[in-house]
Amino acid sequence: MEKITVESVINAPVDKVWTLWSEPDHIKKWTFAASDWHAPYAENDLKTDGKFKTTMAAKDGSVSFDFEGIYINVETHKRIEYALADGRTVQIVFEADGDTTKITETFDPENQNPIEMQRGGWQSILDNFKKYTEEN
Repeated sequence: MEKITVESVINAPVDKVWTLWSEPDHIKKWTFAASDWHAPYAENDLKTDGKFKTTMAAKDGSVSFDFEGIYINVETHKRIEYALADGRTVQIVFEADGDTTKITETFDPENQNPIEMQRGGWQSILDNFKKYTEEN
């Protein structure tokens, strides 16, 4: 299947973007696609061969899942590549331009949900990140 790409320009310098993207206390505040979801748990060892895990859950407790994997390549302030637990891969590029940072995420789709639904979910999470970063 063809890879999916989402992107956003964040009105913040790359060092702030990197910090809010990678620290578990921040991850828990933006990693969800809809307002009736949240991320009650996050761990992140952001280095090559490091592991990460974020629990995403419906606020009403009806469903939750862990988003987890292992980092393949980490270049501080520039690139993150990882393999998810199901074997799919993700590449994230951070492009610094003064007080703005463009984030481009490219990922392998899964085969359970339509492509547009997957793109929309990942874009919503990225939009939450943009909002969180610009407000903090």
